[in-house]
Amino acid sequence: MKPKSRQRTTVLLATAVAVILTASSALAGITTRTLTFRNEGAALSGTLYLPADAPDARLPVVVVTGAWTSVEEQMPSVYARAMVERGFAAFTFDFRGWGKSGDLPGRARFKEDPKAKISDIRAAIEFVSTLAEVDARRINGLGICASSGYMVDAVSGNPLVRRVGLVAPWLQNDEIVRAVYGGEKGVNALVSVSRAAAAKGGEIIPAAGPKGAKGVLMPIGGYYHDPNRGAVPQYDNKWNQAGWEGWLTYHPAENPGRLNKPLAVVHSEAAAIPSGVKTFVKGLAGQATLRWLENVTQFDFYDNPEDVRRAADVMAEHFRQN
Repeated sequence: MKPKSRQRTTVLLATAVAVILTASSALAGITTRTLTFRNEGAALSGTLYLPADAPDARLPVVVVTGAWTSVEEQMPSVYARAMVERGFAAFTFDFRGWGKSGDLPGRARFKEDPKAKISDIRAAIEFVSTLAEVDARRINGLGICASSGYMVDAVSGNPLVRRVGLVAPWLQNDEIVRAVYGGEKGVNALVSVSRAAAAKGGEIIPAAGPKGAKGVLMPIGGYYHDPNRGAVPQYDNKWNQAGWEGWLTYHPAENPGRLNKPLAVVHSEAAAIPSGVKTFVKGLAGQATLRWLENVTQFDFYDNPEDVRRAADVMAEHFRQN
């Protein structure tokens, strides 16, 4: 085959695959479009989710972000689809240093960097406000687990955002950090690990592994380790030890008064650090919609159909309000 013919055949095959994927999504009532935007010099990859039979009118949109180490094909995709099923457009993306997006400064990857992720959410919100399919007057933020704090910081004082929702939020303060990570001694040890890793340009370990695994961030099995759940092909499954200090010194449960948007929270006493939610909500200047579900674990909130349905119903009702 001549080079030009080979190139033409490749293009035709790629086009056919794209048509098949789009058709498959449309049959499910949802269409998706891969989009790219930029923040601080890096390209970020995102996905716009729309109803297959979307009206000509612009739709309210929900920007969805996920747990630490996650990529958009995990729980963000689950909730994006749930929002579309309830009449919204939705947008997910990979943070810098993760998935399909470009690097953090210094070519760093797989580093949990709260400041960078907050900046990325703000950039995503600004980008979404320019899309033809989106009603820029009705942009909402939905943070899941660790990104809940990032979402709160990204939308606070942001005139582009109307409302914010949090599902299974990990909202920590200094007291919670010490309780989770082995007291002051344990926290200081991890900070030392972080600084040593940063000094040599990063140190990458597996993010997830089976229960009891050594040298793994999350040696607990379950969602991130299960290929039928969160261990999707797109998941990096990596953690940069240089990220510990930024994560441990990030305390989103403190200063809740910074949030000036209507808030809805869905959580469970059986999920992670419910005390952080109570601390945060107690300090809010305004009122929050709180829905506590019984016996729902953190990972259940990520992909268990019944728990996702209940959480998404609360969020949809919240986002529909004026």
